[in-house]
Amino acid sequence: MSGHSKWHSIRHKKAIVDARRGKEFTKLIKEISVAARIGGSDLNGNPRLRTAAQAARDANMPKDNIERAIKKGAGELEGVSYEDFVFEGYGQGGIAIMVEGTTDNKNRTTPELRYAFSKFGGNLGEQGCVGWMFERKGIILAPVEGQDEDQLMEAALEAGADDFENEGEVYRIVTEPGRIESVRAALEERSIKINASSIQNLPQNTVKVEGDDVSKLLKLLELLEDHDDVTQVSANYEIDDALIEQYAG
Repeated sequence: MSGHSKWHSIRHKKAIVDARRGKEFTKLIKEISVAARIGGSDLNGNPRLRTAAQAARDANMPKDNIERAIKKGAGELEGVSYEDFVFEGYGQGGIAIMVEGTTDNKNRTTPELRYAFSKFGGNLGEQGCVGWMFERKGIILAPVEGQDEDQLMEAALEAGADDFENEGEVYRIVTEPGRIESVRAALEERSIKINASSIQNLPQNTVKVEGDDVSKLLKLLELLEDHDDVTQVSANYEIDDALIEQYAG
């Protein structure tokens, strides 16, 4: 019986991992398709497509899937047509939230995201209501294990990075969006392992969230991130680690 229960548990966990992996692949494919539609299928001449394709490779997406998504976006294969969206609003405690993604039906996505905001005490705002609170940056993540912090920081700054931070399990390297590829390439040339790289909206200032607002805000952010059409959620919150652990527990 115990062996059966153990296998059932392993199989259940594997199903969860596979589901999350499938959802991640779906979002990456959408981003690749949109990038190819807007800027063409040439990776050398399309920075957004290069970034999207690299993110897919970082996630171990098969090469054939990436190439097919590029061809669909460029109109070389039949497929669904996607468009970008950016929604801005507020969460519990007045936290600013930006939601980015791609959709094949904005008339479906908009009410679904509006409902998500309202479900946990937030509200969807007008375009531009919180965007000014964030700045676009390139983020490169490198594993801490097996890498010398001082050497990696020196290499990153020499390559043109703006900031470097040890976040426990990973080093976070911040660059200007236009430098993310050159900084990553310079690090990889020095045999520095990279986990992932992406362009993100970073808050210029943060607001501390406490009490009951913590649970509601984290549930809202979780719901938004789980939406099939959403590729990135940015928020200007700050929460004590103890409260996050309490919520997770």
